[in-house]
Amino acid sequence: MCGISGILNLSAKRNHSEETVFRMISVLGHRGPDERGMYTDHCIQLGHSRLSIIGLESGTQPLSNSDGSLWIVYNGEVFNYIELREQLSNKGYRFVTDTDTEVILYLYQEMGPDCLSLLNGQFAMAIWDYKKRHLFLARDRVGICPLYYTFQNGSFLFASEIKALFMENGVHRQIDPVSLNQIFTVWAPIGSRTVFKDIHALCPGHYMIIRDGIADEQKPYWTLPYYPREQQWKGAWDEAAETLSALMEDAVRLRLRADVPVGAYLSGGLDSSIITSIICEKFNNRLKTFSIGFEDKAFDEADYQKEMIQKLNTEHRQVNVTNQMIQDHFSDVIWHCETPLLRTGPVPLFVLSGLVRDNRFKVVLTGEGADEIFGGYNIYKEAKIRAFWSRKPDSDLRPLLLMRLYPYIFKDADRQLSFLKRFFSVTPEDMQDPLMSHQTRWKNTQRATTFFNAHLQEELSAVNPLSEITGMLPEDFASRDLFDRAQWLETAIFMSSYLLTSQGDRMAMANGVELRVPYLDHRVIDFAARLPDHLKIYGMDEKYILKKAFWNRLPQSIRKRAKQPYRAPIRQALYGSGTSDLDRLVEVDKLSGAGIFNPEKVKRLIKKLSAVKQSTVSEVDSMAITGILSTQLIHELFIRGTGLMAAKPEPPEYIVRRQADGTLSGAVASL
Repeated sequence: MCGISGILNLSAKRNHSEETVFRMISVLGHRGPDERGMYTDHCIQLGHSRLSIIGLESGTQPLSNSDGSLWIVYNGEVFNYIELREQLSNKGYRFVTDTDTEVILYLYQEMGPDCLSLLNGQFAMAIWDYKKRHLFLARDRVGICPLYYTFQNGSFLFASEIKALFMENGVHRQIDPVSLNQIFTVWAPIGSRTVFKDIHALCPGHYMIIRDGIADEQKPYWTLPYYPREQQWKGAWDEAAETLSALMEDAVRLRLRADVPVGAYLSGGLDSSIITSIICEKFNNRLKTFSIGFEDKAFDEADYQKEMIQKLNTEHRQVNVTNQMIQDHFSDVIWHCETPLLRTGPVPLFVLSGLVRDNRFKVVLTGEGADEIFGGYNIYKEAKIRAFWSRKPDSDLRPLLLMRLYPYIFKDADRQLSFLKRFFSVTPEDMQDPLMSHQTRWKNTQRATTFFNAHLQEELSAVNPLSEITGMLPEDFASRDLFDRAQWLETAIFMSSYLLTSQGDRMAMANGVELRVPYLDHRVIDFAARLPDHLKIYGMDEKYILKKAFWNRLPQSIRKRAKQPYRAPIRQALYGSGTSDLDRLVEVDKLSGAGIFNPEKVKRLIKKLSAVKQSTVSEVDSMAITGILSTQLIHELFIRGTGLMAAKPEPPEYIVRRQADGTLSGAVASL
């Protein structure tokens, strides 16, 4: 992966200095530490920070086609580029590099936006058509690679990260209260929103074109697949398992393509264990794996990791994350996330990618996506229980099913009664709510908004943070059952907008490491969508078909263990010692200066968190303090701009300039 950036002048009166793009390239240097390049003409400036993985010697960007009319900056990988290159060669195209970048460029020259449907990969790209004066931007199907843009002061700016947009002095830096309210409800901004006003994300599976200074709306080229019951898998489960096994092996095979060594994350859970077992048994019996251990054993999975390491004989490296490390790196993580967080989970992943980098690896395969598409979360089981309840409202099994799902709740009589009343007080009308599956979770999370100050609460009083989700829903959403609706919401909102960004790309690329995600191969996603619910959750056994497909490759302890969601300490890390180095962020003058939170309410929360008695601290309290601290850091680093000041306007090693007469000067990548 890499960092891309650019500025398109929409007005003849507007002309940007090259130093602005120099700063954009520089501030993205962590994404691409190997090489920096730039293309410029009287309309546009394109910047690139390269992490070299494929075509090490010939992959310099920006890259042009043979006549210099098309220029591309590109972040990511298209894993089937070898097959696509052969198809283009048969049509007469000639290649001068060994890269997937050149394949994409000629595929676009041949097909235009329709080429996106052929790409198997993870990517964000910008292609400038010099002759037509068109700028084309696109992002991969599920949003593994980020891409942001803004229209301001007669210019269109885009970049892999928002901080690069702020290198242009005319770009406004202001927190968007509506987006913040959404983050404090569903964990992430909705749709194309970001936490910053007038800064937009190109949505997963979308592209856009700016023609003659006018931008098209974002257009989808792919949507999450859905198949009604009559179109779902009708074969036996063992045939489904066999098909899935073959698909996963091919997805892994493609994602091992690289001109540098490839490692893997091994958490000790089912998903990463399957990926590592495929690699070791089919492709590389001396794999290097990496994992996190925790000082706090309530979060640690080291015993399961050791079992897989011994079975597969991988060369393993582990970093033991302490509570102090989480506190120490929290500011770094917010700088790279560029959004408020409600949990500390990204911090250990930031530390882990540092371990990968220190071991001189640039690429690792990971297990993200399996829970979303194969039914790994309790929220899917809740949907099945609610569906069972609607069919058999008098069944004595109702509380027993929930007891299996949440045994810890049933150890407390008062908590049990409250939970059962809340869960089963849903009316048939409530079941028709398209967001029903997630309402309880989101309402709990939204309690953190009570720490907003009076002015912000009044401003948001008439704003429903979920209303924009309703506008995104597929046309047939109301006809889908609760399980399918839950899967769509979890995948489209939580996975794409939070998991793959704040916990994924941002934490890896902070240290120049590329994550590759076999479960999110679009062929695997499509196959999973064709499976009936009972092959995903059989009874209460999650990811059933995935376990069956790889049953003989995994130790029984991995196959049988209960799902353990990835989490990291919050209160223990931020306030376990009674005080925090982050307290400066919640001093009255800092809170008043940011103008977001109520200082008195925050003071009471800090007192509660700092008390010796931990049992009074709720999950909402923990999420609230994480959200407050991270939002204050967003204000400090980006609105006040203390983090932005360090970027230096250093010229890249490679610059191509197009003169007024159309001739090119400087180093040219593919002419």
